[in-house]
Amino acid sequence: MTAYPFYQVNAFTNSIFGGNPAAVCPLTSWLPTELMQQLAKENNLSETAFFVQDGDIFHIRWFTPEIEMDLAGHPTLATAFVIFNDLNYAKAEIEFHSNSGPLYVVNKGNGLLEMNFPSRMPEICNQPLALIEGIGHQPYQMLKSRDYVLVYHSQKEVADLKPDFNWLNKVDTMGIIATAPGDDCDFVSRFFVPNSVIGEDPVTGSAHATLIPFWAKQLSKTNMLAKQISERGGVLYCESKGDRVTIGGECVLYIKGEYFLP
Repeated sequence: MTAYPFYQVNAFTNSIFGGNPAAVCPLTSWLPTELMQQLAKENNLSETAFFVQDGDIFHIRWFTPEIEMDLAGHPTLATAFVIFNDLNYAKAEIEFHSNSGPLYVVNKGNGLLEMNFPSRMPEICNQPLALIEGIGHQPYQMLKSRDYVLVYHSQKEVADLKPDFNWLNKVDTMGIIATAPGDDCDFVSRFFVPNSVIGEDPVTGSAHATLIPFWAKQLSKTNMLAKQISERGGVLYCESKGDRVTIGGECVLYIKGEYFLP
């Protein structure tokens, strides 16, 4: 049996009982894709990140229990936390290479890490009947990038949503974002994942690659404070930079150990 290092890190929070848990698995070389998918299913978290270091470049891949993702925020933040804090990476910026291109995470100090992602401005789209039925409350606007974006007038409307996955599982999409202006922040969101064991994702960094350019335009500002108002909750420090966005947050280490493969 061969032992491999394993971490579970809660991202976008300073509490071990908040934010979004991610598994982080450092590798010296890639395991077979099928095996990494099996490990993500075994971990049974919303996402598991695997990375391989090549000098100052870190190659990263992300898996849900069901599929490999093209872009994932909270496990990227969690991976950077491990590299900076447990692997003692000395530079202030980590460069990740991914299927979505280069991604950067900067150590801003005082526990704050800042990701730099490509921007994904959503566009007006048709409204699938199954989505409207499943979400249970008509948004005043619906858009789409990778994910559907349902825009509401108030934080309470988003907080009160009780999605019916019997309907949402009929929608062909990676995810569904519900968002509105925030009561004590610039905007809030929730993120639902049809046809998945996840159901509702606690804090979704990649969704903010879409939310940031949208709300920057709506609010006429580039620096924003966002909250994901899931049961666990999370806080994100956001900035729109044209074709890129930055997404900042804190992380907490919950588990450090090993897993074993034959």
